[in-house]
Amino acid sequence: MQNGTDDALNTPKTISSKRHAGLDAIETASRDEIAALQLSRLRQSLQRAYDNSPFYKSHFDRQGVHPDDLAGLEDLARFPFTVKTDLRDNYPFGMFSVPPEKLARLHASSGTTGKPTVVGYTQNDIDMWAQVVARSIYASGGRPGDIVHVAYGYGLFTGGLGAHYGAEKLGCAVVPVSGGMTERQVNLITDFQPRVIMVTPSYMLSVLDEFRRVGLDPAETALKVGIFGAEPWTNAMREEIESAFAMDAVDIYGLSEIIGPGVANECVETKDGLHIWEDHFYPEIIDPDTGEVLPDGQKGELVFTSLTKEAFPIIRYRTRDLTRLLPGTARSMRRMEKVTGRSDDMMIVRGVNVFPTQIEELILKCEGLAPHYQIELSREGRLDRMVIKVEATEDAAVADAKEASRGELAHHVKSAIGVSAAVDVHDPGGVERSAGKARRVVDKRSAG
Repeated sequence: MQNGTDDALNTPKTISSKRHAGLDAIETASRDEIAALQLSRLRQSLQRAYDNSPFYKSHFDRQGVHPDDLAGLEDLARFPFTVKTDLRDNYPFGMFSVPPEKLARLHASSGTTGKPTVVGYTQNDIDMWAQVVARSIYASGGRPGDIVHVAYGYGLFTGGLGAHYGAEKLGCAVVPVSGGMTERQVNLITDFQPRVIMVTPSYMLSVLDEFRRVGLDPAETALKVGIFGAEPWTNAMREEIESAFAMDAVDIYGLSEIIGPGVANECVETKDGLHIWEDHFYPEIIDPDTGEVLPDGQKGELVFTSLTKEAFPIIRYRTRDLTRLLPGTARSMRRMEKVTGRSDDMMIVRGVNVFPTQIEELILKCEGLAPHYQIELSREGRLDRMVIKVEATEDAAVADAKEASRGELAHHVKSAIGVSAAVDVHDPGGVERSAGKARRVVDKRSAG
C-alpha cells in the first residue's frame, strides 16, 4: 500500500477538488492566503511571548530584537532560538505566558536525563490540539464513526491524551488501552474491531509478534489505518506493517514542546511526506552547525514556532530532527520529509556518522532477521566497538541460519556504512521490548 517515492517528494501533484470534502478550508487555501495568516498570527505569538513570558522578554532583549521588528516572515530569522535546556533551566513554569489559574492541563517529559520539560495548555490550547489531531486522523484515512484503538501511553506523555481528544473531536469512538499488556491489545483488536490504531511503530511490531504467537492472522482484523509516531521509522518498516495487517501505515509528527502529536501528518492518498499544519506551526530548516536558515528542499534541522498557543508559546524551537521542507501535494501546506534521524541521536563510531534507522534498513534486508534490534556502543582501548543485537525469525532460529544472518548483516553494515560491527543474533523475544518509544541505542562509552 506504500506509494511515497523519492520522485513524489520532489514533484507536487494537483490538489483534486474531490478531496475538499471533510477538510478545513485552510488545508486547500492558496500559498498567499496561508502566508498572510501566518504573518498575522506570528506577530501575535511573538507579542504574547514578549509581553507575558519573562524568559522571552529577556531572551529577545539580549538579542536586540522586538516583536515590532517582524515586517515579514523572513524576519523571524532575526529572533533567537529556543532549546530544550531553556525549558529545563526554567522548570517548572518559567516559560509560561499565562498564570497558573488559566491552565487547563500540564504535561511533562520523563526527566530521565535531568529535570523534566514541562508544558502547559489553556482550554483554547486543548481545543486547538484536538483540532489538529482530528485533522491528522482524517488525513490518515480515519473517518467519523470509526473505532480508534489508542495504544500510545497515557499520563504525562502527550501521546495518549493527544490522540484520544483528537479522535473524539473527529467523531470517533476511542478505545483508551494505553501501552503494554500486549496480549490484551490483541484481544481488544480482535473483539472490538477498531478500524484505526494509533501507536509507536516499534510497539506495533510487538503487537504483530503477539498475533503470530497466538496463531491469529493480523490481516483478518478490521484495522485499515495505522497512525504511527513518537519515534523515527523507515519505509521498510512501513512495508512490513502494511503487508502483515493489510492496512495503510502513515506517519504522524509532534513534540510535547510544540503541542504533542498532530503538528504534521502524512496523507493516506500520497504518503509522500508529512503535511505541516502551517496555520498553527511555522516551520524553518536551519544548518545545524551555523543556525543559518536554509531554503526549501535543502536538508537540515527542523525548527518550529507556534502561531496560536496561549499558555506556552514557543519561538524558534530547535527540534534536532533532520528533514527538509517540500511543496504541498495532497494539501496546500508544505510537507516535511519523513524524519529518519535526529542530530542528537546520531552516533559517531570511529569517526563515521551512523543513525539507528540506517541499521534498521539493513536488518530488514535480511530475511532471517526480525525487525527488533538494539545497538550497544562501548570502547575497547581507544577504539569504539558497536554491537548490534537482533533477533532471528521463528523459522530461522537455528544455529546455521543464525550464523548466516549474522554474517549477512555484518557485511551489509560494513559495505553500506563503512564501519565494522559485531552482530549478536538472539532467539525470538531476546531483544528488549518497549510499550512506548524504543530504546535503540545503549552508549556505554562515557562510563568507560
